Amino acid sequence: MYEFLAQRVESAQAAGIARERISIDPGIGFGKTVEHNLELLRRLGEFRSLGCPILIGTSRKSFIGKVLGLNEPKHRVWGTAATMALALAQGAHIFRVHDVAMMTQVIRMAQAVLEP
Repeated sequence: MYEFLAQRVESAQAAGIARERISIDPGIGFGKTVEHNLELLRRLGEFRSLGCPILIGTSRKSFIGKVLGLNEPKHRVWGTAATMALALAQGAHIFRVHDVAMMTQVIRMAQAVLEP
């Protein structure tokens, strides 16, 4: 995934897109197993070396449901909150979520802990 995104960043720059206008999304959920998604979250910090903001979209994803045994996406809010806080700690900058007000509180609180 890292090499793929590195190549995409290079291609975008070669097409004339300024690096500061590029963000990367490791694609949590899209055709990946539960373990793939968990590993991506564990290693998210490695993507910082690409020099682009990292977008993360774990909100209510099925891998959260599988880990927590929750079939209904609307019940995956707390699992989403955990992934948001962990992603922030790994360097994520942009968060795609369903429950904006609640996840804003999660991110703000995590930022307060992480940023003295």
